[in-house]
Amino acid sequence: MIHTSLHWIDATILAVSILIAVIVGIYFSKKQKSTDAYFAASGNVPAWAVGMSMFATIISSVTFLAYPGAAYGGNWILLVQGLMVPIILIGLIGTIVPLYRKVIKLSTYEYFERRFGVFARFYSSVAFILENFSKMGAVLYLMGLAMAMFTGGMDINTIIILVGVVIIILTYLGGMEAIIWMDVVQGFLLIGGGLITIIMLFCLTDGGPATIFSVAAEYDKIDFGPYTWDLTQTTFLVMVLNGMFYAVQKYGTDQSIVQRYLTARDDKSAKKASYLGVLMSVPAWALFMFVGTCLFVYYHINTGVLPEGIKDDAVFPFFIATEMPVGIIGLIVAALAAGAISSIDSSINCISACVVEDYYSRLRPNASDKSKLWVGKISVLVVGIGSILVALLYVSWGGQGVLGSLFGLYAIISAGIVGIFLLGLFSRRANWQGLYVGIACAILFTAYAVLTSTPFDMGNGQKELLIDLGKYNFTHSTYMLGVYSHLIVLIVGYVASLCFKTPLADKELTIYGYLEEKRKQKN
Repeated sequence: MIHTSLHWIDATILAVSILIAVIVGIYFSKKQKSTDAYFAASGNVPAWAVGMSMFATIISSVTFLAYPGAAYGGNWILLVQGLMVPIILIGLIGTIVPLYRKVIKLSTYEYFERRFGVFARFYSSVAFILENFSKMGAVLYLMGLAMAMFTGGMDINTIIILVGVVIIILTYLGGMEAIIWMDVVQGFLLIGGGLITIIMLFCLTDGGPATIFSVAAEYDKIDFGPYTWDLTQTTFLVMVLNGMFYAVQKYGTDQSIVQRYLTARDDKSAKKASYLGVLMSVPAWALFMFVGTCLFVYYHINTGVLPEGIKDDAVFPFFIATEMPVGIIGLIVAALAAGAISSIDSSINCISACVVEDYYSRLRPNASDKSKLWVGKISVLVVGIGSILVALLYVSWGGQGVLGSLFGLYAIISAGIVGIFLLGLFSRRANWQGLYVGIACAILFTAYAVLTSTPFDMGNGQKELLIDLGKYNFTHSTYMLGVYSHLIVLIVGYVASLCFKTPLADKELTIYGYLEEKRKQKN
């Protein structure tokens, strides 16, 4: 790996950007007097800021590194998943946002309980927590790897701990309001970092933009194929199907997004924020895809030589370290750190909200708001430290290793979350008995698919299938696994519900209550 020391100007820019996060946390700390303030910013944040925060939460430093790497080595097929987000959500946000603002206090999974019982709530809540611990560790780890290139080979563990401590301070002191306003700054940094990179590549590439587009077209770099019906590979069809469920999962079942709905001043503002977050995400994903395309053209026709054996996702950091001028490097690295901070601080706060609402409040239903706030803050410390430890384990085991295998298993015990949400939203006949049958089938199918298709590293350096059924192994793309598990819950859960005689669900907990209210407003 190539290591370059930051010029003092770049180091200063990076240090100031990180210091701002601490200052923002301190500034908002005086307002954190209740759980409503700490987790929902007292419902008093303007729509544009909430939307920017949603955007920054989804666009993490993984996007900053992974999308350019994917486009450099292939094409833009990963963007297909993102393109489905506005297509699916433009019509659903108008229903999802007011539904959640009406039926939950804080936790997304309160809706799941009201619709299908306690088990559905815990099942979904645990899935969210496991997924986000995996994500936080991966984000910190990848951010540390990249930043080590710019800091003269500074120990990656030190980088992870320093950035992790800053994130904990921001989240612990400032609560959700500090997170949202810091996300606004970090969102602009991310966009600015991408735009600056594009401008630099336009200027450095012989022939400029015209050559970039010409070569990209020649090599099919701005393309979304392959366009086949093959579900075993990463094809356009597979990404469309996966993207449909990804959109609903993020805006319908993910606590880190749903919690933002509660921070807006009213339903109208929350809808505006959601539309803004959705519509900003796709151009940002496309921006970083285009960075990868420009990098391919630059190194294809220019004299710059890449280190032998360099991985695709390391090309962008290498370009920053070797081609960017002083000052610009600092801004780009600050954007990289911002991506990590904006993603992880949100996850920590939202996991803590789940701890308070889904677990502590159930164990102590008469607990005072003061004690809930105390538990929430302690949870922030524990979750924050836990995310640092997960990232350090990634480092210790040379990437995901055993840890990645363990977190990969969460897919088995959390199959079909989107299916649960859609079943509850669109069917009044669906009941908890039928849902649980659907969940059981989804878990069994997911266990079969994961264990017969994913080689696990169990610590001896050898990866192997835990179950090998030969020609009966699951061979479809891993992107299809989520699609199938959600469909199983949705279809089996509905059919099984018909076998149990129960009253129809409360109309207010489904889309039909929303539609009825809209009709009344028109009359």
